[in-house]
Amino acid sequence: MKLMLNYIKKHTGMFLIAVAFLTIETFADLLQPTFMSYIVDKGVKGQQLGLILQYGLIMLGITALGAVGAVVRNIYASKTSQLIGKEMRLAIYEKVQTLSYENIDRLQPASIITRITNDVTQMQNFINGIMRIMLKAPVTCIGAVALIIFQMPALLPLMLVILVCAGLLIYGNMRLGYPRFDRMQRKLDGLNRTSREFLSAIRVVKAFRAEEQEREKFADASGQLAEAGISSMRVMAVFGPLINLTVNAGIVIMLWLSGQELSGEIGRLMACVNYMTQVSFALGMVSNILNSAVRAVASSARVQEILDEAPAQREGESAVDAAALEGSVAFEKVTFAYAGTARPAVQEADFSVRAGETIGIIGPTGSGKSTLINLVPRFYDATCGRVLVGGQDVTRMPMAQLRQMIAVAPQKALLFTGTIEENLRWGDKNAGQNEIRRAADAACADAFVTKLPEGYDTQLGQGGVNLSGGQKQRLSIARALLKKPRILILDDCTSALDATTEAKVLSGIRREAAGMTVLLVSQRISTVMKADHILCMEDGKICGFGSHEELMAECEPYRAIYRSQIGEDEQRKEGGAFCG
Repeated sequence: MKLMLNYIKKHTGMFLIAVAFLTIETFADLLQPTFMSYIVDKGVKGQQLGLILQYGLIMLGITALGAVGAVVRNIYASKTSQLIGKEMRLAIYEKVQTLSYENIDRLQPASIITRITNDVTQMQNFINGIMRIMLKAPVTCIGAVALIIFQMPALLPLMLVILVCAGLLIYGNMRLGYPRFDRMQRKLDGLNRTSREFLSAIRVVKAFRAEEQEREKFADASGQLAEAGISSMRVMAVFGPLINLTVNAGIVIMLWLSGQELSGEIGRLMACVNYMTQVSFALGMVSNILNSAVRAVASSARVQEILDEAPAQREGESAVDAAALEGSVAFEKVTFAYAGTARPAVQEADFSVRAGETIGIIGPTGSGKSTLINLVPRFYDATCGRVLVGGQDVTRMPMAQLRQMIAVAPQKALLFTGTIEENLRWGDKNAGQNEIRRAADAACADAFVTKLPEGYDTQLGQGGVNLSGGQKQRLSIARALLKKPRILILDDCTSALDATTEAKVLSGIRREAAGMTVLLVSQRISTVMKADHILCMEDGKICGFGSHEELMAECEPYRAIYRSQIGEDEQRKEGGAFCG
C-alpha cells in the first residue's frame, strides 16, 4: 500500500481535483431523496403544483451538477491512474535493467513480465477505484445514515447494528481474500511461464509432435489458475450477499418500526428506504473495492519485491579511462558457482591473454566454456579469485566503462524487432553506411542482406524470426564487429554455419579483428586449432592451455576431441581455422 501512496503523492493535484468533483457528485446523490420527500409530503400531499415544480427544478439542477461532477471526476481519475501505471511500469523496467543475471534467474522472467503487466494493472485499477468508488462509498454511507437518523432519530440503534455487522463481514472478507488473491497471482506466473516456454520453443514442439504433452502442461497451469480464481471469487460470493442481507433485513425492520411514526408522511418513509438502499449500495461498493484493495496490496508486495531487489553485483567505484586500457584478459584462481548449485561451474581458472591475442576455448558440452567468458563482461561475478581486464579488476571498474571495451556475439543470436540496420547500429549508433556494410561483409551477411527486397531496411520480426539461424548469427557477428571493441567474445557464434561459410566468416573476422583480443569459444577443433593459445576445459576445470602442438603432446582430453573430429592419422588443415 505504501508504494501506491507514494505514487499518488506525485499526482496530488489531479488526485484532489478528482476527489473534489467526486464529493460534489456524492452530495448530489444524497440530496435527491430528501427533495423527493419534499415533493411528496409538501407538494403532492398539499396539492401545491408550485412546490412540485420548484422542488423538481431543484432536483434537476442537483442532477446536472452531479453529472458534471461525475464527468470531471472520471476524466481526472482515469488520467491519474494511467499516468501512475505508466510510471510504475517504467520504474520496474529501469530496475530490472540494473539487475544482474543472478537476480533475473532468481526472480524468473515470466514472473517479472506478470508483475510489469498484470500486477501493475491491479494497482492501477485500485487507484482508479479510489477516485471513483472508494471515497464515494464511505461518504455516501455516512451521509445516508446521517440523513436517515435526521429523518427518523429512533433508527439510530438499528443503523449502528447494521454498520457493525457489515464492518465485521468486510473485515472477514479481507482476511480470507488476501492469501487467496496472492496465490492467484503466483499461479498466473506459472501460466505465463508455461505459455512463454511453449511459444519460444514452438518449432521443437511441432518437430517432436509434442503438442499433446504441451497441451496437458498448459491445461494443468490453467487449471491451477482457475482453481485459485474460484477460491478467491468464492470469498466474494459468500460475503457480498451477506452484506446485502444485513442491510435488507435492516430495511424490513425500519419499515416495521416506522409503520406508526411515519404513517402520514410517505415522502419521509420513501426517503428513508431510498437512503437505506444507498447504504446497501455503498457497503457493496466498499466490499468490492476492498476486494480490489486486497488484490492490489498483494500485487504491490510483488512489485515492491522487484524494486527492493538488491543487485547481486556491486557497481565498480574506480573510474578508469577505457580508451587508455589495453585489451589484456587474466584469470587469477577464479572459481564460480551458480546460485543454488553446490558444484562450481568453473574451478580454479588461472590463465592470461595479452592484448591483441586470440585464445580458442574448447571442451565438451557443459564443461564451463560459456560460463568462463561470461565472467569477463561481468554477466556474473566470480565466487572466488579475480578477473582482470587491462590489468584492472573488473569488479572495481564501472560496468559501463568495462562493457564499452567488450563486444559479444552469443551462440543464440538475439535480434530485435526493427530493421536490419537498426539491429546492426546497436554496435555503433553513429556508424556510417560504409562502416555498416564493411562489418556485414566481414561476417558474410552483406551478400544475403542486399538480396532482400528492402535490403538493410528489411523489417525483422521478434527475435529475427524471418531469418534463418545462420543469417541471424552472421548479423550478430557483424553487430559485434561494428562496435570495434578492445575485446571480442565469440561464443560458439558460428555453430549454425556450414564449414565453407564458417571459413569465410572467420577469415573476415580475422581481418576486422586485427589488434583486438579475441576469446573464441567453439565446439569445432578446426576453428580454434590455429589460435595463439588454446584453452581446453573439462568439468569446469582447465585441463590444458597452450598451442595446438603443445596440447596434442600434453593434453589427453584435447587429443580425444581431435581424434573424434579430425581423425588420428589424418592431419588435414581445415579451412575454418581462425588463424593461419
